[in-house]
Amino acid sequence: MNKQSFCPSGNERLDRQLLFTAEIDKLTAVARRTLLIDRSRRENDAEHSWHIAVMAMLFSEYAPEPVDLGRVVQMCVMHDLVEIYAGDTFAYDAAGNAGKAEREKSAADRLFSQLPEDQGALLRALWEEFDAMETADAKYAACMDRLQPFLHNLLTDGHTWVEGGTNRAAVEKRMAVLKEFLPEVYRWMEAGMDRSIEQGWLKP
Repeated sequence: MNKQSFCPSGNERLDRQLLFTAEIDKLTAVARRTLLIDRSRRENDAEHSWHIAVMAMLFSEYAPEPVDLGRVVQMCVMHDLVEIYAGDTFAYDAAGNAGKAEREKSAADRLFSQLPEDQGALLRALWEEFDAMETADAKYAACMDRLQPFLHNLLTDGHTWVEGGTNRAAVEKRMAVLKEFLPEVYRWMEAGMDRSIEQGWLKP
């Protein structure tokens, strides 16, 4: 981004908000491992975040306790912003995930400090809540984050699972929050894992 071409408003708070808005456009350039369902290319982080935010509006009836959809949608669109600087880490890459927490904390420090202090603190708190996965809202948002690529894998012949040599135990571990928080959806996922093993997309 060429900040020299930015036209200041005369209001420092507004300028910081506008520049942050421009900065997060970089999320569209962060490629994920997940293949688009039409198999034309890999999705990017912005597409993934939009997708799970819409999904959050569809599946709350399966949650065992009420969730605040407004906050959940906020978490969905916030949860990957730090990857602008930290990059995307494939869920089943053990080596890559080893340093993920440190990379993302450093990225959060850099990213959220660009906003006015009150808004930076608010957005960071949402990101941290999502990451901790302790509240009902965060668990539900995390369910969407895991359900979306699972569905994509089923509809692309297990593309990322095959590519990564992924086994069922790893997928079950990743999907544990759905087993806890969306058990009816998880039962469907179990059937999907059975089929994926039969098809050779997922290792037993």
